[in-house]
Amino acid sequence: KICGITRFEDAALAARLGAACVGFVFWPKSPRFVEASVAADILAALPPHVAGVGVFVNQSIDEVNAFSDQVGLGAVQLHGDEPQSACAGCRRRVIKALRLSSDSTVEAVETVWSNATVLLDAFDPVRMGGTGRQVDWTLAAQIARRRRTILSGGLRADNVGDAVRRVAPYGLDVSSGVESEPGIKASERMEAFFHAVTVATGAG
Repeated sequence: KICGITRFEDAALAARLGAACVGFVFWPKSPRFVEASVAADILAALPPHVAGVGVFVNQSIDEVNAFSDQVGLGAVQLHGDEPQSACAGCRRRVIKALRLSSDSTVEAVETVWSNATVLLDAFDPVRMGGTGRQVDWTLAAQIARRRRTILSGGLRADNVGDAVRRVAPYGLDVSSGVESEPGIKASERMEAFFHAVTVATGAG
């Protein structure tokens, strides 16, 4: 998943390079925030095999569901402190962020709703994602053996191959690692990132 999409050209390049999903941040405090109408237009112009994922932080489930319907999202990513009841109230597939700190253990994954896909990111009390901080890959690998896991946090072209080999995640999520500035993707960084993933996974 290429997350923090704000421009059609970035989403289109992600699709051409092989992204399964593009992520739109609907949390107003994020520097990558995008209006629902803009996201809907971008997603409508993408190939049908590319799903849209909406990122929300401690927003009401009514709001999450309304955005999902308006944009045509395939899944929602809850990136705050949402309880399991909130996850269950979503009308789309749920990706639940688990923000790992230095004190986190593998048991932390048990707090995530069992029907959700786990996304691992580095803990930050303010920015709530997109920080460029790397998670503990040893702990991430333990979690990935227990649950379907998307690895995020500080991934770049120069380290994603090692991350894939060490963690063996179900999926990857990158935002700041392919940007020139928040919300603006750099084509050469995106191309290098996908090349590194291809090499690491033996695909292509």
